[in-house]
Amino acid sequence: MRLLVITYYWPPSGGAGVQRTLKFVKHLPSFGVQCTVVTVDPEKGAYPVLDESLAAEIPAGVRVIRTGTSEPFGSYKKLTGRQQIPYGGFANESKTSLQQRFFKFVRGNVFIPDPRRGWNGHVLRAVAELYAQGETFDAVLTSSPPHSTQLIGLALKKRYGLRWLADMRDPWTDIYYTKELNKTRLAGWLDARYERQVLEQADEVLVTSSDTKRLFLGKSPLLTDAKFHVIPNGYDESDFRESSSPPQDALLITHTGTISETYHIEEFLRACAECARRHPAVSLRLRFVGKVSAGVQDQIAAAGLAGRTEFVAFVPHEESVRYLLRASVLLMAIPDVAHNFGILPGKVFEYLAANKPIICIGPVGSDADNLLQECHAGRAFAYDAYETMLGYLDELARQWQQSPNLDLPALNHSRYSRRALTERLAGLIVK
Repeated sequence: MRLLVITYYWPPSGGAGVQRTLKFVKHLPSFGVQCTVVTVDPEKGAYPVLDESLAAEIPAGVRVIRTGTSEPFGSYKKLTGRQQIPYGGFANESKTSLQQRFFKFVRGNVFIPDPRRGWNGHVLRAVAELYAQGETFDAVLTSSPPHSTQLIGLALKKRYGLRWLADMRDPWTDIYYTKELNKTRLAGWLDARYERQVLEQADEVLVTSSDTKRLFLGKSPLLTDAKFHVIPNGYDESDFRESSSPPQDALLITHTGTISETYHIEEFLRACAECARRHPAVSLRLRFVGKVSAGVQDQIAAAGLAGRTEFVAFVPHEESVRYLLRASVLLMAIPDVAHNFGILPGKVFEYLAANKPIICIGPVGSDADNLLQECHAGRAFAYDAYETMLGYLDELARQWQQSPNLDLPALNHSRYSRRALTERLAGLIVK
């Protein structure tokens, strides 16, 4: 089977968004699927973070075609004097300045569905050149965000009759920052129309959680349950070849990835401070690997934990995995936003593979909570569940005093390996 893969995020892009498609492409050849990847030229595109080490994950036989693009981020940086491009919905930008409110309005009402739509024409021309040279494909997989990528799939299906799999890692019009964009009624209608067209005309729609599937199913009476497939993110077994090595001199709680005030870990931090006071013989420490907002750093200081906390800037993916294996306990948090019951971060599966107890701050009964309890790896604590958090931390402190290695027995998570998940995808491609 010859599969055309359209993805904006591809090495040297770093961060969570690139992992899913990269791992699919890595394992698909072993299931008889030959991949051609079309992505953006990194010299012309715009990535929030870079991770050069991920290039080693691309199989030797995979052809990668890089195209130009037409995006507004260069102008944005010139006008604002900022070096870093904004995250989705300007989540990493100020919410109060007049300038940022203006740029959010432009983002929500001019660039529909998103500013990277200027890449689409470049991709369509590149694919047309392949067909002009006599090449054909059996199917196309489009990965988003950016959701404008799905409009490429829509065009390719109409133009070449390709079987189309729309892989949607996040919600579209229900994404948590939608209200921040101040869309007019017309812009909101157009965005929803694009979303509905994609969902109705794709042959298969892949989502990462059951709650996201529920959201999409409600977009049109023409949609059927059979079209949607929950293929969550996962972990790559090859990333976990090193042995676990938790510290012997500290109860170390590690968080990897981005975290901001919307994750509401204030009560957890307060519980950590109280646990440290109750157990002076236990050296309780925190480590945050990745982007930590100034607001969260202030919360850590306010809880009296500054001296117990280490901040590590963004690191390559392989090094991030090492930090997981060197922890005693792992912390994850779900942002306190609309539709967060379906948020299932890719890193939760890598947390599972590390075989550490997992503390999740977020909605009880969510997809993330259910996954942790299913695998007997941890549980979710409501944002304000101070007493319950403290009780669990007390229990961990007592266990640590008996043995500083809190690693769990082999967990029931093998079905979430990237290879097992890719096998499910391969079944849909050849369907």
